[in-house]
Amino acid sequence: MKKAIDFMKKEAVLCVALLLALLSACIVPPDRGYASYIDVRTLAILFCLMSVMAGLQKIGVFGWIARRLLGKVKGSRGLVLVLLLLSFFSSMLITNDVALITFVPFTFTVLAMTDGEQRQRLALPLVAMQTIAANLGSMLTPIGNPQNLYLYGRAGMSLGSFLALMLPYTMVSLVFLLAWGVVLGRGCADGHKPLAEGLEAGEAGFLRSKADLLSLWIYLALFLLCLLTVAHVLPWQMVLGSVLAAVVFRDRKLLAKVDYSLLLTFVGFFIFIGNVGRIPAFRDFLQKVVAGREVYAGIAASQVISNVPAGLLLSGFTEDYGRLVVGVNLGGLGTLIASMASLISYKYVAKEEGARKGAYIAVFTVSNICFLAVLVLFDGLWRHFFQG
Repeated sequence: MKKAIDFMKKEAVLCVALLLALLSACIVPPDRGYASYIDVRTLAILFCLMSVMAGLQKIGVFGWIARRLLGKVKGSRGLVLVLLLLSFFSSMLITNDVALITFVPFTFTVLAMTDGEQRQRLALPLVAMQTIAANLGSMLTPIGNPQNLYLYGRAGMSLGSFLALMLPYTMVSLVFLLAWGVVLGRGCADGHKPLAEGLEAGEAGFLRSKADLLSLWIYLALFLLCLLTVAHVLPWQMVLGSVLAAVVFRDRKLLAKVDYSLLLTFVGFFIFIGNVGRIPAFRDFLQKVVAGREVYAGIAASQVISNVPAGLLLSGFTEDYGRLVVGVNLGGLGTLIASMASLISYKYVAKEEGARKGAYIAVFTVSNICFLAVLVLFDGLWRHFFQG
């Protein structure tokens, strides 16, 4: 019983998705129509991206890039900005989850090389801002987060259209992020010789053998195939087969690194949305609620169930996928569960700064509300002056 309760706590979103699927199946009994619910292409691309990212992470690519950049930094303001921008830009290609899994623990390692007062001052606001940076950077591209990949495919957008849609919001986020980083880094001590030496020592663990070098080229090639699939250049079946074959023969342990609970969450919501679409009264009600309010509906739903399931759920009740993309991406700001990626940072804070978990949540929430308010205001102005 305890194991079941622990599982439900750990995988709350998955359990909700499966419960909704089960309840909807009681109203719409399983039939051949269920097969059309599942977006196999999205699931296949997600699996491929997660497998490739696990491979690149295992051989230390992202940590090496971070060390190389930080090795050139002079001053604490530069240190803060580089750590924020690493999360922001990397999340566009390696997803917000992987960016935080990689760079938040790296940040604690870097701060441990500074004096205690500086670590005390920077740790909580810096990690909170890294989390925001990853969530905001990831909104630019279809592969930045799972809901983007799904909505991009469902809307039938071109890659250029998606980038053009989210670029204004990304640029505003970057400007605000840089301003916040400058303020955060102001007034810190600038003695970084021990930091530089520690970073140089850490580089010795990267590409230790020819096998690692070969793996690097293989994973980079597979990542390129994934990008071509997202851009509708290559069929997903071919890329899925290539990734599976490469992982099985190169390092089958990577298969254990794939987030299968996320894939099952998608399946649960696919079934629920498909079934609800066959219940006219319920479908019509939700369409009336969501239509014309996609941004606010996406933001509100994300605060409660997080932005990935919010994007999946609301997609069944609107045709304006562009506004929904904006809504669920901005919806990643706000509460700690608005983006499930934010929980990754919280777990590291709980481990490294356990006595200050409450303080972190306060800093995180205030920072998120500020960014969310700015972007919602910008959305209104952008729509009024350029899309009205």
